Amino acid sequence: MASKAEKIVAGLGGIENIDEIEGCITRLRTEVHDASKVDEAALKAAGAHGVVKMGTAIQVVIGTDADPIAADIEDMM
Repeated sequence: MASKAEKIVAGLGGIENIDEIEGCITRLRTEVHDASKVDEAALKAAGAHGVVKMGTAIQVVIGTDADPIAADIEDMM
């Protein structure tokens, strides 16, 4: 079974689509190469409470485990 971080990476269009990621209290702030590859339904299925898209800047609201998940994703990069 995929980890929460792996599911979020998939929802963001894969590791190669993520340019930057950072945890910020309750959200993951990301910059992606291609926003059309972001699957909001997959992110919500992975546990996201919400997704905010502003061009290629994507915020994934996931709660207080945002920092450890960001660290896990950075390790994958």
